[in-house]
Amino acid sequence: MKAFVIRYLPLLILGGIWEALPQLGLVDRAQLPPPSEVAVAWLELLYSGDLAANGLSSLVVLVQALLLSVSVGILLGVSMARFSLAQDIFEPVLKALYPVPKSALIPIMIIWFGLGATSKVASVFLGCLLPIVTSTFYGARGVEQTLIWSSQSVGARPVAVIRDVIIPAAMPDILAGIRNAIAIGFILLISAELLIGQVGIGYLISFLGEAGLYPGMFAAILTVSAAGFLADRAFVLVMRRALAWRQ
Repeated sequence: MKAFVIRYLPLLILGGIWEALPQLGLVDRAQLPPPSEVAVAWLELLYSGDLAANGLSSLVVLVQALLLSVSVGILLGVSMARFSLAQDIFEPVLKALYPVPKSALIPIMIIWFGLGATSKVASVFLGCLLPIVTSTFYGARGVEQTLIWSSQSVGARPVAVIRDVIIPAAMPDILAGIRNAIAIGFILLISAELLIGQVGIGYLISFLGEAGLYPGMFAAILTVSAAGFLADRAFVLVMRRALAWRQ
């Protein structure tokens, strides 16, 4: 408990400063509502069902995009690491896309897929795909060749070598790429919903801000922040369990 308090003490101090500034009149509380008002607004959004409905919509889009990016990213990264033709085809494309701000792809997805959920899934998918492909590629290339030779010497087929040797050995890099993709996914999801503006947490933030309901807007923003933090902590636990065999 003591370690927990020490670890998150800076957040508690920041929250105290945030509460004090508008209460003392040092900042306009209309522009920066204190956490006490934000908490009340959060409860109101929760009781009204707006937070749950929009949050569920965002969660569905995020999970769909992440599952798709993980599946395609691992397949593409391993293929590039094992087959020179795949690397020759896809590596120039990935290098060209990597420096591009991922949020810049959102308007293109809107043009291609319209204003529905498909454009949001596509935007998050493309942004999450790159770190997973890159991490998988370098992880698969770093597998010791002796492990591959050993599996081949006992008659393992190429698919079995990839499944039973390369992917497990590259798992630390793959999981690190997925962890980065989760953070990127939250950013792109909210960015897409701010632009598309029909449903989702990003839409809720935009709607409350335009209506001048700033405590509610901050409540929605903090909900996203908390969800991202919890998702990262949960995935760290998954990583530890998945890599327990390496210790």
